[in-house]
Amino acid sequence: MTSPTTPQSWTAPFDGDLTSDLTLALQIADAADGVSMARFDAADLDVQTKADASHVTEADLATERVIREILAAERPEDAVFGEEFGVSGHARRQWIIDPIDGTANYLKGIPMWATLIALAIDGVPRVGVVSQPGIGRRWWGASGLGAWTNATDGSPRRLAVSDVASVSEASISFQSIQQWQDAGRLDALIDLSRRVWRDRGYGDAWPYMLLAEGRLEFVSEFDVKEYDIAAHVPIVLEAGGRFTDADGAESVGTRSSLATNGILHDDFLALVRGTGA
Repeated sequence: MTSPTTPQSWTAPFDGDLTSDLTLALQIADAADGVSMARFDAADLDVQTKADASHVTEADLATERVIREILAAERPEDAVFGEEFGVSGHARRQWIIDPIDGTANYLKGIPMWATLIALAIDGVPRVGVVSQPGIGRRWWGASGLGAWTNATDGSPRRLAVSDVASVSEASISFQSIQQWQDAGRLDALIDLSRRVWRDRGYGDAWPYMLLAEGRLEFVSEFDVKEYDIAAHVPIVLEAGGRFTDADGAESVGTRSSLATNGILHDDFLALVRGTGA
């Protein structure tokens, strides 16, 4: 991933106009949805196993190809970092894409998967689109332009995180017990689950969007790559939340994430670290 010479705060004011980039990202999502949905739940879907033992389908590859084709035509000077075909180019502006986040769900015919499209500028995720066509939902945001989703009538609805101010009243998503165990944080997860109102493992992109909608107060996971979480950052931030890694750093390259409604971020950070009171 492109990194700035001097790290920038994710919440620092951004003086550029990202309207055209957000518009392009939404157009890319339209094209990606067309490709991914054409093969969703197909009986003859081709599925391969990658070197890291994760799965990749023909749809993952085809979706990333169409995204890269559009970016090559519309933003030829920008760099691209995708899950399936790696990094191409080197520039201050880098598109970070996951063609199908939740491939395990996709190949099983479960509609909880998404295409993630982000634009990072000087290492800071500034534009994010999360498209979940299997359930007909999409979320998007950009620095200074707010965070949005499609309402039931198709019109855009602005997002805002919740105002829950007590851990005991919070609803959280922890993603995977195995992730936390492998990260040496299982005891912290168990303690956390005992302190909150409700805990569930919704999985993949959806819980971050539920948080941006004000329906959850906490999402955290481990063993994640840049393309797994970059698109979520501007959406959560523009909805009024806070996003760091599990140790409080503003980074998508440290293999962990912690998104909250902002009010409870420090409290949750202490609990994830195992230092909560």
